[in-house]
Amino acid sequence: MGDVQLEVLDDEIVISLPGSHYSVTYYKPAKSPQLLAKRISDRDDPRVPMMVSEFLAAAWRAANDKARELGWIV
Repeated sequence: MGDVQLEVLDDEIVISLPGSHYSVTYYKPAKSPQLLAKRISDRDDPRVPMMVSEFLAAAWRAANDKARELGWIV
């Protein structure tokens, strides 16, 4: 997915693609078995060859991997 940035800020995982407006924030509510997304990019950025749908699919995988590593999900 290129040079994505993944940051864990308190109880959130923020994934962005530098040089674009692509960004999504994932969090895990206490009673939820999975991550939920907020502040989701919703349009393609003509400055990068990746479509927003491709970014979001890759971001979801990266966020889930990180959440498992942190013990947030099984």
